Amino acid sequence: MGDTTHFRTIIISDVHLGAGGSKAEEVTNFLKSYTCKKLILNGDIIDAWQLKKYGVWKRKHTLFFKRVLKMIEENKTKVIYIRGNHDDFLDQIIPLRLGKHFQIRKDYILTSGTQRFYVTHGDVFDSITTHLKWLAYLGDIGYTFLLWVNKFYNKYRAWRGLSYYSLSQRVKQSVKMAVNYMTDFEEKLTELARSRSCDGVICGHIHHPAIREIDGIKYMNSGDWVETLSALVEDFEGNWSLLYYDQQQIIEKPVKKTSTKKVVENFPGLEKQVAFTSFLTGRNQRYL
Repeated sequence: MGDTTHFRTIIISDVHLGAGGSKAEEVTNFLKSYTCKKLILNGDIIDAWQLKKYGVWKRKHTLFFKRVLKMIEENKTKVIYIRGNHDDFLDQIIPLRLGKHFQIRKDYILTSGTQRFYVTHGDVFDSITTHLKWLAYLGDIGYTFLLWVNKFYNKYRAWRGLSYYSLSQRVKQSVKMAVNYMTDFEEKLTELARSRSCDGVICGHIHHPAIREIDGIKYMNSGDWVETLSALVEDFEGNWSLLYYDQQQIIEKPVKKTSTKKVVENFPGLEKQVAFTSFLTGRNQRYL
């Protein structure tokens, strides 16, 4: 496989540009390593909650959007931006279509071979973000603090020669309430897909990448670009996989349609990011 792989579809979510833990440079490098016919930005790409509190829009955030625009310009990539709960300011303008290749939507129906997938960020089934926003803000503060602790904890681990360890992922996997929440979230979304006569659902929101089948409905979650650094990709035969970005490498975990077994393959390291001049900064700060 060469340095660039062409996919039919790439889906990323939960980049949280503007939040302290966002891996903006990594996701930009990731998009430089692949081309695709369709790119779906499935919610929480911009973290307006954090930007409103701290008001910091950095050059690396601009470079992310420059890369997306370059994909449109060079490869005619069709870009679909789905609003999430952290970029819910988009509610004021959706649905919006800009030319032939860029649109902003609340949700989307994706055709993959003979299958139809309902694409949504997923916050529609989160009663806290939809009805108790003050509690969601409080949870966001707690998560941000946990990421801050995680950062210094892993500096200590690196000093000791130990590998990276995610505290927040461990908390989510260990706390019964969090496990029950994710299970309930997945089941409700698959029920929604079934009610819309779809074969599967594609979401983000809970920062937990997955490809699995639930009661005959395929459930796929693209993860996030704060900790898991993952994306969903579809090849031209309709096979879906999770790709992980880790320490300047792309790690592929393909999942075939007929099997849930994962095969791990390491790909060559990425080239260093080439700097571009920014042109979006002022525009984005105005409407945020």
